[in-house]
Amino acid sequence: MPSQPLEPTWRTIVRLLRWDKPEGRLILMIPALWAVFLAARGNPPLPLVGVIILGSLVTSAAGCVVNDLWDRNIDPQVKRTQNRPLAARALSVRVGIVVAILAFFCAYVLALYLNPLTFWLCVAAVPVIVLYPLAKRVFPVPQLVLAIAWGFAVLISWSAVSCGALTAATTCLGYETWLLWGATLLWTLGFDTIYAMPDREDDRRLGVNSSALFFGDYAPEAIAVFFTATVILLAQLGGAMKLNGFYWITLIAATGVWGWQYYRLRRSNLPAETYGRFFRQNVWVGFLLLAGMILGSRI
Repeated sequence: MPSQPLEPTWRTIVRLLRWDKPEGRLILMIPALWAVFLAARGNPPLPLVGVIILGSLVTSAAGCVVNDLWDRNIDPQVKRTQNRPLAARALSVRVGIVVAILAFFCAYVLALYLNPLTFWLCVAAVPVIVLYPLAKRVFPVPQLVLAIAWGFAVLISWSAVSCGALTAATTCLGYETWLLWGATLLWTLGFDTIYAMPDREDDRRLGVNSSALFFGDYAPEAIAVFFTATVILLAQLGGAMKLNGFYWITLIAATGVWGWQYYRLRRSNLPAETYGRFFRQNVWVGFLLLAGMILGSRI
């Protein structure tokens, strides 16, 4: 039989950057867009929106490459990850490092468009992104580290709108900013615990930590707490910013989706693909809330 043609290198690099799986890239973009539209009351400068979108794409891609570099000897032992380019040795470690450096360099160039405080927030996010894979080895709830990385998306985007070159962070990152930051952390803990649930047996076997393992049989209840707290903070945010009825409709809809997910997660022996579907649903919930924030900001 004729051998299968080799995958072009550019396509393998696309898979390394995970641009073939847009949900994981979009879900980082969502809190960044939440922040930029809320801080600008629904009408941010379009060039800034473009920088935020491109920045989230290259930053999340860089994070994926760094994660795969850390896990290149673990991923081959897990069915879900064994075909990743570095795990399958389709790309060398040297190529992975070069791609990661190029992605971070693109993020650096985009950050130069931003004000000084926002630029340094971008710099501060890099160690969190780089060390997250290490957290899986030494910290019982590594999803919290990931959530902190997601939280930087809120601070970066909000400060890009609200903070001038000489404005102190204490005056331009107000109460509303931190409500959105907290909601983003809790939402991330919720959806990434869902994402980790089908990998529990592999993680236990390999000695890798996850929130799904940490909470054990109570993982669905922990997810329910995270999503409930997210709703509470988003409701406080809507009240503080006096968002109109469009926002509240989308928040009610999001609450319904999260409640239904909890109801399903309580069942044992769910197919592995269910957890991936719930993760993808959170992407669309995030965009639904974004629409509510944009329309809800219009007086």
